Amino acid sequence: MTNPNNQYFIHESSYVDDGVTIGEGSYIWHFSHLLSHVHIGKNCTIGQNVMIGPDVSIGNNCKIQNNVSIYKGITLEDGVFCGPSCVFTNVNNPRAMVERKNEFRQTIIKKGVTIGANSTIVCGNELGEYCFIAAGAVVTHDVKAYALMAGVPAKQIGWMSKAGGKLNDDLICPIDGQKYRLTHDNFLLEAISD
Repeated sequence: MTNPNNQYFIHESSYVDDGVTIGEGSYIWHFSHLLSHVHIGKNCTIGQNVMIGPDVSIGNNCKIQNNVSIYKGITLEDGVFCGPSCVFTNVNNPRAMVERKNEFRQTIIKKGVTIGANSTIVCGNELGEYCFIAAGAVVTHDVKAYALMAGVPAKQIGWMSKAGGKLNDDLICPIDGQKYRLTHDNFLLEAISD
């Protein structure tokens, strides 16, 4: 694979198949494999022993930690963090002797999501913008934007700000002071600044 003007870095132990595009400023570390027709955005970090693809899109500024596999049908939007050894599934009822590659379910991980170490994201679900999945959680349904999810199966236990601060009852981010508000149907939105 050509790397014009050293725009990105691929460790010599990693494999990159044909048809892969890698954005400027991205790093692919040891023993990773990017399968055909994968798109990696700008300024991404792909950790050790990561497998992506085929036909997967990774947005800009994503960080995928060690020992993660991202299969066909999964899309990561910009700014997604995947913690070490988090798991994505691709079918709900796998059997070793039954071929189900035509049954892969779409899984959309929206902008700014954090997925904690050793958590599992069951396929076919959408994780809303800036939600936060605690380490070890098992997500079995769609997740609201900004929701803090924990447990097996994962349940919402609070709200997280865009900056990654746990929100108290006042819904003000302890990190950057951003105010949030709840809608009448229990969705969190950023409050309009005065």
